Amino acid sequence: MNDAMFTASIEGLDLRRTADSGQCFRMNMMPDGTCRVLHADQWVSVQETAPGEFRFSCDKAAFDGVWRWYFDLDSDYAPLMARVPPEDLFLSEAVRFSHGMRILRQDAWETLISFIISQRKNIPAIKCCVEKLCVRFGERILGTPWHTFPTPQTLALADPEELETCSLGYRAKYISATAQMVARGDIDLATLNDLDDNGLHDALCRFPGVGTKVANCIMLFGYHRMDAFPRDVWINRIEEIEYGGRFPQQNYPGGAGLLQQYMFYFGKSKEYVLWKEQLSKE
Repeated sequence: MNDAMFTASIEGLDLRRTADSGQCFRMNMMPDGTCRVLHADQWVSVQETAPGEFRFSCDKAAFDGVWRWYFDLDSDYAPLMARVPPEDLFLSEAVRFSHGMRILRQDAWETLISFIISQRKNIPAIKCCVEKLCVRFGERILGTPWHTFPTPQTLALADPEELETCSLGYRAKYISATAQMVARGDIDLATLNDLDDNGLHDALCRFPGVGTKVANCIMLFGYHRMDAFPRDVWINRIEEIEYGGRFPQQNYPGGAGLLQQYMFYFGKSKEYVLWKEQLSKE
């Protein structure tokens, strides 16, 4: 295990809100309040020891080289928040409720497979499948009980029946075919980053099991395209209730995806129901 520790002063980071926001499936809050994050072949444990003070189980070099980037700590979200008009009561409340959530800079391959898995599954079920996949096909991270996310080559060689043991169901064939495409070099995930948003979306939709919603998730969480706006049943419901059918994402260039996460997080919460009830009484 890693005995190194580094403490950083960070404004605008809420570990729980980020971990529970549905964008990452290997970031988990522990009973003692620490947050364990697995990323590629790296891991870190993070704890907020005082308001705005975070202790990372790594040295400063690892924090600066991996985790500052991963948590998107060099991006300032405040200018985007300032563009939210006060008359948009729902979005203003969603921003307040979700403050501190970061859009993580995740590995594109892991994000691709994770969101193929995510279809028609809730977050706990997705996390379970991802963990089974890592344990079955990943490599043990030195000095830990955890495993890396499996490589495209490993999953490309896996028997589909073996993949199905990870509770993937019909998604197993999509994952197998996608892994084979990446392993053969049919699509280079790294060079996709050179495409504009439309080109990236279209390229991602070439993978089996990837439609518009999943492609937008991969764009936002795997390529940090902040204009990507994933729509699922929750977002569609919020748009219908709060915006007459369509959120004006064109008003928030460079940040609509972040606001979508705030909307999703707040809209699924019991606090949203209570807020609506309070509004109806006023």
